[in-house]
Amino acid sequence: MALAKITSVTGRAVNVPGNDIDTDRIIPARFMKCVTFDGLGEFVFFDVRHDPQGKKIDHPIDRPEHKGATILLSGANFGCGSSREHAPQAISKAGFEAVIAENFAEIFFGNSTTLGMPCVTASREDIAKIAAFATANPQQEITLDLEKLEVRFAGQSVKIAQRESARDALVNGRWDAIGELIDGIPSVKDTAKKLPYLVA
Repeated sequence: MALAKITSVTGRAVNVPGNDIDTDRIIPARFMKCVTFDGLGEFVFFDVRHDPQGKKIDHPIDRPEHKGATILLSGANFGCGSSREHAPQAISKAGFEAVIAENFAEIFFGNSTTLGMPCVTASREDIAKIAAFATANPQQEITLDLEKLEVRFAGQSVKIAQRESARDALVNGRWDAIGELIDGIPSVKDTAKKLPYLVA
């Protein structure tokens, strides 16, 4: 199975403001008692989306106008804290396909890339522009272009950045190392057939 080449992501955006949004806020530890990552999406940002009794409170991703948004906007140091892989998995399982923030914690960034979920950076001012557009026009889509390294919306564009190794892996369909290994099994078998066997 060849991996998809992820050159752009188009969708509606929602702003979850704040700096230092850590992995425990993204997915509280008590929801990590799972065999697979399936179902984690419903628990993303759980403790800031619910009161202590479990009743939903006002949170951007729960507002009716932002239902179905697939691009998440946020602030600096997104995904800091523990290295739990469940955090990007929860964001992905909740339906998000990309994250735009000022910067990212290293491990969160790497785990997101291996899911095929681009994490790109932009200036605080440019994120504020995108967020203002998404808030005022929640049904309008934006496009995150990894080839041109820009986000386009309403006739405007802002510059984004991404580590070149991650961008190269995404746009060339090499973002999942395990997937690449599986794809390479036939070549490994062909090579093995040509090798001499050592007899003890």
